[in-house]
Amino acid sequence: MSTSLSLNLTIQNHKITNLTVSKSRLPSRFTVFSTPKCFRNVSPTNSRRPRLRNGSVELPKVLSSRVLVSSNDAHYGLLQEEKEAPAPSFAEFVTSERVKVVAMLALSLALCNADRVVMSVAIVPLSLAQGWSRSFSGIVQSSFLWGYLVSPIVGGTLVDYYGGKVVMAWGVALWSLATFLTPWAAEMSLWALLTARAMLGVAEGVALPCMNNMVARWFPQTERARAVGIAMAGFQLGSAIGLTLSPILMSQGGVLGPFVIFGLSGFLWVLVWLSAISSTPNRNPQISKYELEYILNKKTKPFSVESKSKTTKVIPPFGRLLSKTPTWSLIIANSMHSWGFFVILSWMPIYFNSVYHVDLKQAAWFSAVPWSVMAFTGYFGGLWSDMLIRGGTSVTLTRKIMQSIGFVGPAVALIGLTTAKSPSIASAWLTLAVGLKAFSHSGFLVNLQEIAPQYSGVLHGMSNTAGTLAAILGTVGAGFFVELVGSFRGFLLLTSFLYFLAAIFYCLFSTGQKVNFDETVSERN
Repeated sequence: MSTSLSLNLTIQNHKITNLTVSKSRLPSRFTVFSTPKCFRNVSPTNSRRPRLRNGSVELPKVLSSRVLVSSNDAHYGLLQEEKEAPAPSFAEFVTSERVKVVAMLALSLALCNADRVVMSVAIVPLSLAQGWSRSFSGIVQSSFLWGYLVSPIVGGTLVDYYGGKVVMAWGVALWSLATFLTPWAAEMSLWALLTARAMLGVAEGVALPCMNNMVARWFPQTERARAVGIAMAGFQLGSAIGLTLSPILMSQGGVLGPFVIFGLSGFLWVLVWLSAISSTPNRNPQISKYELEYILNKKTKPFSVESKSKTTKVIPPFGRLLSKTPTWSLIIANSMHSWGFFVILSWMPIYFNSVYHVDLKQAAWFSAVPWSVMAFTGYFGGLWSDMLIRGGTSVTLTRKIMQSIGFVGPAVALIGLTTAKSPSIASAWLTLAVGLKAFSHSGFLVNLQEIAPQYSGVLHGMSNTAGTLAAILGTVGAGFFVELVGSFRGFLLLTSFLYFLAAIFYCLFSTGQKVNFDETVSERN
């Protein structure tokens, strides 16, 4: 038995168009033949001869798409393609290394969002102490978004270049430091506080691109929506944790209490992440052979292509990315998602306090319940999405169904919220709005990996930057809108109308297929 090189072939119209080479052992039972008479002596089970046409090898339909080449490149052979690994059981899935990865991602996103929402609660005592108006409170809350506006594109490019593990570790470390220093910055000056919050935004801008990168590396397409659902469940639980614990911690330790606790928790997460998680499955020493083969076999393209670093193209083709309508469907979807997310996250405690006259702890509780529900509905949406694809529904249609639920549902629920007469009814409508909103995680958020796997980081960064601009406009605009009109309800109706428009745009222009962003004009012609 001799050492061989295994060639994984991509075949279009019965022609070899792409080869991926790896070492293997050549079993003696397979036929080997010499190079000059290319493919002359084929195995008896595949007696039809391949032909050379226009410089490429044309294979008969009965031949396998796997070729073996010996280590001295002097002989060729044909192998039947390996059988696809069976689908994993539930027990294997929940104990697998890839679930450990997504669990750590979920925990990081929980810390990410908890660090954000602390200010949504702390802004109430800070505004009273400093005498800030509603509009100025909106500016203070939006300072996080100033930094978040800067980092997603750069962070997404770094993620595509260096991988999600390294960039995520740096991001969590920096945003934990910013969170830890926030109460002392508030005591120093207003500008120091705004700088600390902007630094938090800069660091957190890499979180979602890193999550997408790690999910794309560790999960096959039939499990990605579920994985994103688990990760984003942590993101939503972070909102609930931050909103419920912050008033309790502030009552015990003052304004600095929650900032210190959440900041130190982030440093602990970084230590575990660096020691326990690998950047790719094939670098993990603890992964089972079955799981590794399952991940690699279920990839929609060779893993080595999907996970390699971009050593030749550091600057992404921004013009080509923006020239495609599927890109704009993601940008519009992310913008509307961020608008609704940050308006609800930043203003709902104040909304319940001013409209229904509940105290700070109750307001935080009413605002936290919807995010807890969103964590579960997000996972359910991901599970349902994966089931639809396994059942034969096209990826494009599946993403449009999920995104429609994720936008039309909140639009209707926000209209119901404006009619609520009591805080409990209002909380029910808000819970419905936020819960249905989670379905968009199985829409545009997974779609980023599908239309541009090689540019998913930078594409996520571009759409996040647009989303951040929308979030700044919504967060600051809500404060000025309330001062001018004197009502939160009008702003909620405006948000509902924008949800409807964004849903229509996504359904018209999105796709679940890979888009060729590297195509040139000459190639099209």
